Amino acid sequence: MNEFRPTILVVDDDTDLLQLLSIRLTVAGFEVITVESAEAALNYLDVSRPHLVITDMQMSGMDGMALFEHIHRTTPTLPVIIFTAHGTIPDAVSATQRGVFGYLSKPFDSKTLLDLVDRALRLSVGAVTHTVPHKDNWQAAIVTQSAVMTELLAKTKLVAESDASVLIQGESGTGKELFAQAIHYASRRKHRPFIAVSCVAIPEQLLESELFGHAKGAFTGAIKDHKGLFQVAEGGTLFLDEIGDMPLPLQAKLLRVLQERQVRPVGSAQTIPLDVRIISATHRDLKAEVDAGNFREDLYYRLNVVKLTIPPLSQRREDIPLLAKHFLSLLADKYGKYINGFTPDTMEILVGASWPGNVRQLLNVVEQSVALCTTPLISLALVEDAIHKEEAHSISLEEAKRRFERDYLVRVLKISEGNVMQAARLSKRNRTEFYKLLQRHQLEPSAFKPLSN
Repeated sequence: MNEFRPTILVVDDDTDLLQLLSIRLTVAGFEVITVESAEAALNYLDVSRPHLVITDMQMSGMDGMALFEHIHRTTPTLPVIIFTAHGTIPDAVSATQRGVFGYLSKPFDSKTLLDLVDRALRLSVGAVTHTVPHKDNWQAAIVTQSAVMTELLAKTKLVAESDASVLIQGESGTGKELFAQAIHYASRRKHRPFIAVSCVAIPEQLLESELFGHAKGAFTGAIKDHKGLFQVAEGGTLFLDEIGDMPLPLQAKLLRVLQERQVRPVGSAQTIPLDVRIISATHRDLKAEVDAGNFREDLYYRLNVVKLTIPPLSQRREDIPLLAKHFLSLLADKYGKYINGFTPDTMEILVGASWPGNVRQLLNVVEQSVALCTTPLISLALVEDAIHKEEAHSISLEEAKRRFERDYLVRVLKISEGNVMQAARLSKRNRTEFYKLLQRHQLEPSAFKPLSN
């Protein structure tokens, strides 16, 4: 098994200090990425998310504080340590009050540095010594290389450490249950049950009995006592999917259970104490449902202690090739077929499709293509047949609003792994024009190339 080494991004325009830091942190067992400017650090952060950033305070161009402000705005769970000269210590103290994890004055002591790094990494990857022997498998089912999703996983890990109720929002097919499972398996409850129930799949008249249980004789057909899902999930996690579709009368009963931490089965005079964590999910805008009178406001606030919003697949297109290849590997084995990839034009269509059904739809498209494939590569015709042809078109820069132009460029560079010619073709621009766009947004293609082993 490969050893997991937390990644640290070090930013300093003093190349000697940069080299010294790199050596000391590498020897301590960390994966170290070094850049000589805050602008270069932003380029790296567009491509990947480290577990920690260490930056000098004073640098030419953007300074360390401005870099921190950008990181804190876009990825607030990413810890930042600032190096400072003696004269700027007051600035560093002020920075810690604004969210910087910590600061070190120059010259620094190696032990003090490593102690601070270890404490910062506990926020990002959990408790660590200088190396972590292996990754936990709590997030194994979530396949991504998206910076947005990586940040969401970091929030997931943090919230898992508490018992706070979590509301997961996202379109159908984005993987809300996978995130609920990730929270459960990253928590202290991971050895207890994870129980999922769809509030829309079970008829209203049965849902109360399913959730809370019933006593023998409570209604016609209740021939024996029945444990509800709250009891089945004791000590673990109960995942209420599509909570926005729960009928109002049942919402009131759910609220009472959450407030009292005990449940009374239908037809029973006895209450049963509960130790269950609640995670709920919906594709609806629950606040709008509250305003419309369709969802109880008090229950909304009880469920929405922490909210995680999963982006649709169309907003993380850099994940499409990774997901498609992952599904292909699983499904080729399932169908007993030797298929080792997609033709280039097929992958281009997959990346450009609109995906209203999100990851679930992508899985279905790949499965249908694998089932019908008779060649080593999945062809364009198979994929076009599997998805609606009106969806199978590339998104060009003309269709992207100006404020998302940089994000679009980052996505195509990630998909093409820094290959400007391929990225230009994907965005339907000639190479000269594409280079001008990259210069406008200070994007360096080499930052998106895979790291050599």
